Amino acid sequence: MPDAVGPHPQYDVFADEFLDHARNNLHNAHYDRPTCLALLGDVAGLTVLDAACGPGLYAAELADRGATIIGFDQSPRMVELCRERVPAGRFRVHDLADPITWLPDQSVDRVLLALALEYIDDRTSALRELRRVLRPGGALVLSRMHPTGDWLRHGGNYFDARIIEEVWSRGWHVRYWLAPLEDTCTELHEAGFLIERLLEPRPDAGAADIDRDGYRRLTQQPTGFLAIKAIPDPRGSR
Repeated sequence: MPDAVGPHPQYDVFADEFLDHARNNLHNAHYDRPTCLALLGDVAGLTVLDAACGPGLYAAELADRGATIIGFDQSPRMVELCRERVPAGRFRVHDLADPITWLPDQSVDRVLLALALEYIDDRTSALRELRRVLRPGGALVLSRMHPTGDWLRHGGNYFDARIIEEVWSRGWHVRYWLAPLEDTCTELHEAGFLIERLLEPRPDAGAADIDRDGYRRLTQQPTGFLAIKAIPDPRGSR
C-alpha cells in the first residue's frame, strides 16, 4: 500500500473529460458547487483564491458574482481550461503541497478548496498556507468526500487514515487519502482555523431530473460529500 499520494497531477490526463462530466452532473453541478457557493456567501468586490481550481467551473460562477479570482491547480491542462473559461482571472500551475510563495500574507478575502483535501499528503501544512493568505475576517470553504460514505464503501478501520487507489466509472485512475472526520477537524485546528459551519448537503431539486436514484440516495444517506466553513482563529495556529 502506498504511503503518499505524491505530486503527480492525476487529473491532467482526463481534464477535458472531467470538464464535460462536471459541468452539469449530479454530484458537482447540483450538489457540491451550490453548497460551496452558498457557504462563500456574497463575494461581490472580494478577492477569492480558488485552490485546486480544476477546469474553472467554480471560478466562473464566482466571477459572475463579482469576485476577483485567483486560482491554481497542479494540472497544467486544468489551468488552461480555467484561463479559457475565466479570462479575467489569474491562474497558474501550482501544487497544494508547496508553499504559496507568490501570494503575500493576508491578501485574499475567501479561499475555496473544493474536493481536493484528499489529494494532499501534508494537509495541515497546506491549510496553514491557506490561512496565511487570508485576511482578518476572511473564510475558508472546503468540501471533501463524506468519511462515513468512504467507510461504507471501503470498510476496514474507520479511524485508520490510509490511501485508496481505485478506478472510477470512466476509467479514471485516482489515488487519495481516506481519513475520518476527526482528522479533518484536527488539521483545521492545528492550521489555525475555527470551524464556523459544517454541512452534510443534499442535492438541489434539479438533480432529480438528472439521476433520480442518485438524488434519492444523497437526500437520505451520508454517502456523498460534506462541506465546512472555517475562519482564522485570532489566536493563531496551535
